[in-house]
Amino acid sequence: MVIDDSNTIRRSAEIFLVQAGCQVVLAEDGFDALAKINDHQPQIIFCDIMMPRLDGYQTCSLIKKHPRFKATPVIMLSSKDGLFDRARGRMVGSDQYLTKPFTKDSLLQTVAEFALPPAAASCVE
Repeated sequence: MVIDDSNTIRRSAEIFLVQAGCQVVLAEDGFDALAKINDHQPQIIFCDIMMPRLDGYQTCSLIKKHPRFKATPVIMLSSKDGLFDRARGRMVGSDQYLTKPFTKDSLLQTVAEFALPPAAASCVE
């Protein structure tokens, strides 16, 4: 799942992931993501930090508080690369931090690191 209010970022991530064989669910903000997460049960979630209505920190926190998704890796996406931002992400339960703009390689490397088999195998071969 890719949660980002930027259509460009969502589509770029979708193209990279689909080319690698992944199934991708897109959400434009935290509320949209929370509405879709139960139906799709993603194995890995990429979540932008700066979004309207429900920011990435709040979204990550809500996802991680749900027993079904507590172990689902949440990767924070941000154009900020500060220590404070990374620490705040860890405090709400994020598993990793990816700086935007990300590359295809960095995105797929993160999927390979966190996704559970068989998704990991099918997404990065």
